[in-house]
Amino acid sequence: MRKVLVTLVLALVGAMALGSAQSTQTSTPADQTPTNQKVIKDQVEYNAYIAAMQTQDPAQKAAAMEAFIAQYPNSVVKVDALENAMQAYQQAGNQPKVLETGNRILELYPNNVRALAIVAFIDRAQANTAEKAAKVRAEGEKGLSLLPDWKKPPGDLSDADFEKLKGQMTVIFAGAAGFGALQAKDYAAAKNFYLKSIQIDPNNLQDVYQLGIASLETNPIDKNGLWYIAKAYNLAQGNAAGQKSINDYGRSKYRKFHGNYDGWDKIVAAAATQNAPGPEIAAIAPAPTECELAVNAIKDNDPASLSFGDWEFVLSHRDCSPANKDAAEKVWQAIQTKQQNGEVKLKIPVKVIAATKDTIDAAINEENQTANKADVHVVMEKPMVKIPAAGSTIEVIGTFASYAPDPFMFTMEKGELPAPPKPPATKKGPAHRPGKK
Repeated sequence: MRKVLVTLVLALVGAMALGSAQSTQTSTPADQTPTNQKVIKDQVEYNAYIAAMQTQDPAQKAAAMEAFIAQYPNSVVKVDALENAMQAYQQAGNQPKVLETGNRILELYPNNVRALAIVAFIDRAQANTAEKAAKVRAEGEKGLSLLPDWKKPPGDLSDADFEKLKGQMTVIFAGAAGFGALQAKDYAAAKNFYLKSIQIDPNNLQDVYQLGIASLETNPIDKNGLWYIAKAYNLAQGNAAGQKSINDYGRSKYRKFHGNYDGWDKIVAAAATQNAPGPEIAAIAPAPTECELAVNAIKDNDPASLSFGDWEFVLSHRDCSPANKDAAEKVWQAIQTKQQNGEVKLKIPVKVIAATKDTIDAAINEENQTANKADVHVVMEKPMVKIPAAGSTIEVIGTFASYAPDPFMFTMEKGELPAPPKPPATKKGPAHRPGKK
């Protein structure tokens, strides 16, 4: 689709150049020529230009235009000749020469909208560094700024075709500016540029997909981005690998926002026939935050029945809100009650992170054990004779005396290690009397 877009722009460029050439006949006196027309006064030069224009083979036409420019470097139709050479190179499949010729035009005429559109289009496809992406953005923004004042050049191009050309150039420039902004993580600007593009071409897969990315990478996310990703998935029909990549990204972002995958497939199916985000996008509810989950854990459960990991989760979110503070107080009271009801000390399995003869820093929950991050500091009641090795899994007994919510750390006092199990009793054989066999 993108290749078709630039081909269309070049074709319309050629149509304008042809019209310009047809207005250069020497029979028109200079004082009767409209100011927006170009007149070749030398008949030999005119014949050379028309001969180059009428060359049918694209490669030969490009060579003929290059020869004309070399012979007549100051011709009034030099830019037209360069534009025709650029179109011929494109028809011949010589993209490097298309880009080179476009840049030659811009060196002579920096505000040449047609050349700028072609260069921005190709530069975008080749922008693999931050510097190149920034250049593409600048080209796109410049093109958008030039389009409102761009007047239809002389020739046979109809008003309708000229407006169509301006629309296609808007797609190129807005897409280029959006791409450059996206690479710079300027997501707000990227969204605005991409919206200009898809307003004209809503089936532009590249820009629809990248609009989705720009929307979903913001913080907080723009939920409409989920629809743009779903739409891009449908636009990528026939490209199984592309669809999988798009769908995987969309599902991941949907789950992160919503908390699960429920409803994603319906959004994808609906987007196939929609032209804009539907009501189901507005209805997507965000997943509860960790702070909300901590409060809900106490609403739905007896604090005393929770695991050590759940206790830690609720206590670590104590400072989120008054509701979280209340939940943390209930958990802490449940722990104290356990320790007072005859269970003066609690026994917990831990992974040792570091230890001395008087203290053990250990991890209680699985996540912290995996990360080798201590979440309990044990102060031993007596110095240990044998210090447990870092990385070992042991049980510790003690009393939770306090905690800090962030970074989370229990403090356990009166710590001790369980007594080692007694060896099994050895059975003795029957007594042997002396003298008896």
